[in-house]
This record gives sequence, structure tokens and C-alpha cells, in this order.
Amino acid sequence: MLAFPVFFPENQTAVEKYGSKFGTSSKTTVFNGPFVQKGWTGANLSWKMVKNKNYWNKSAVKLAQINFMVEKSPSTAYNLYQDGKLDTAILSAQAAKNLQKQAGYVIRKNNGTTYMQFNTKLAKFKSTKLRQAVSMALDRKALAKTLGGGFTGATTFTAADMTKVDGQEFTQLAQDKTTKQITSYHKILAQKTFKEALKDLQLKKLSFTLLTADDDSSKAIGEYIQSALETAFGKQVSVKVQSLPTKSQFAKMDSGNFEACVSGWNADFADPISFLDCMTSTNGYNSGKWSNKQYDQLIAKSKTVTSSSQRMQLLAKAENILMTDQGVTPLVQSGSAWMLNTKVKGLIYNGSYYFEYAYLQ
Repeated sequence: MLAFPVFFPENQTAVEKYGSKFGTSSKTTVFNGPFVQKGWTGANLSWKMVKNKNYWNKSAVKLAQINFMVEKSPSTAYNLYQDGKLDTAILSAQAAKNLQKQAGYVIRKNNGTTYMQFNTKLAKFKSTKLRQAVSMALDRKALAKTLGGGFTGATTFTAADMTKVDGQEFTQLAQDKTTKQITSYHKILAQKTFKEALKDLQLKKLSFTLLTADDDSSKAIGEYIQSALETAFGKQVSVKVQSLPTKSQFAKMDSGNFEACVSGWNADFADPISFLDCMTSTNGYNSGKWSNKQYDQLIAKSKTVTSSSQRMQLLAKAENILMTDQGVTPLVQSGSAWMLNTKVKGLIYNGSYYFEYAYLQ
């Protein structure tokens, strides 16, 4: 928490000088990074970043100026990019599908995962086999393709490409043969496991309502899950999709008034604990009330060990348990598709932009 920008030290002289206006415009903000912002009034849609002549590492900064333009329409932004008036532009989902083979097309993964939660207070969703069967009936690559844009299939709760452990990507460390199978599309195995689950539950058919938000992506995800499960399990399953405004969706989730839901989480910081802490037994974001004693113990221990390597090993074990048990079912990792001028080099994107080493070739 103390590493968050809200806890960064502030320039006392500037804070006292500008009072409540501090940080509301370029003129009432001070900077100590590689660039200084110019021309932002707090409401305008264009401004620039100029190289900071007082920056301690100014010799490494190659760009003299960066011009920013806010364009709310992706199609207009792409036209400006084509005309050479922008060096980078975000793409709409349809444009992303059409342009993915073009030079300059890039996917920027966000540290966010969209996933299913099951209300484990309900007898049917206490079944690990049932949750595993649902997971194996979903083709995540097909779902990501349906959504378009920067979505990619997710096979872990923790976002991929966010954290490395001794040179190895964390989510790879957390997976084994079992979890890879459970979070991959295996229709025949899904059908076999589903039949076993129904038999254990003494049910002839699984019926449930899937709660989603009412934005286009969430509704598309709900419709895909409905279609995929009914295709895999036929008349043995019936899924109804209920799409509500986000506020109403959250109210139902918080009160436990749902059967299954589509949720999303974006990391506050680039560390697996930002995800995994959410699924401990008493965490408020654990809407499905999934509970695993060993998982809770691993998360608790990870907060007390002093070895970074040991801590990551504990978190990897926790992720593995979560995926084996399907405490949540990961669906897709969010991201965005962009066009980027191929002459732009050294630009670092890890949730925010880092321009210090960027340059034009």
C-alpha cells in the first residue's frame, strides 16, 4: 500500500502555494520525472510533455517532446494515425480483427482477468467436479476471438505476463499438468466429468442463471458461456443469462443473491497477491464464498516470510489450488489492440506508459 502513488511525498512548497488547486492543471503541478507536462488546463483534450532539464538522468532521455491528443472515437484516431498525425492509436474490436496482420499492430495486455464465480453456498456448486466440467467445456481461445480487440484466453486467475520469478513467468510456475487440463478445452472429458458430477449430486439436469453486467463485452461473454455449455452438455443443462447494470449486478453479488456470475479483477499493483488475496475465505470480493483452508494458510504465510523466492513459491501453490479446485473459472485476460508507428522504439507499457527510454528510429 505504501508503494502506491497516493503515498508518494509531495512538494510542500507547491502544495502550500496552490492549495486545493494543486495538481488540477499543468501550472499547478510540479514534476521530478523525465518529462514536464505543459498546456493541460484540467479540461482540454491536448497537451504536451517536454523533457525535464532538471531530471537526474536527463542524458538518457532521447525525446525532446511528446504530444498528447485525446480522441474519443477509435475510428477517428485510426484515420489520424493513417494520416501520420498520430504515432499510436487504440483500435476498436472490429478494426483489431481486420488489422492484426498489419505492421505496427500490437496487443497491450492489462493486468486484468475476467472470470466466473459460483455461489458455493448452493449445493450444486459445492461440487468441484461440476466446476471443473464447466471449465473444460469452455474454449477460451474461441471466446477471446469472439470478443476481439486485445482479449486473450486466461488459464489462471492471476494475469499472465505480469510477474516473473527467477526469470520464469509466475503463471507458468503455478501451473502443472492437472491445472492445464482443467483450464483447457476438453469437450469429451468435460462431458464425462459433468455426468459424474450430476450422479454425485443426484441431479438429472443442471439449471442456473448466469449474472453479468450489461456492457457489450460482458453480455457477449454470458452468451458464449450459455452456448458453450448447452452445446457440450445438451439437454442436461439449461443456462439463463441475466445482464444488469453494474451497480445492480454488484448488489446481487455482495448479497449472495446469485447462482453464478461473470466478474473481473484488475491488479492494483503488479504482484500475484493483488489477485490471490481476493479469494481467501473472508475476503469481500470472494462473492462465491469458495473456501479452502490450505489456500488461506498459504496466503497468510506469504505475508510473513522474508524470502521473496519463498513467498512466490507459496503464492504459486495457492494459485495451483485455486485452479485445481476451480474456486474461480478464468475466462479471458483483458487488453487493448493498438497501432504503433514502427519507428517508435523503447516504449515501455506495463499498465501505464514509461517514456524515459523511448526514441524514434
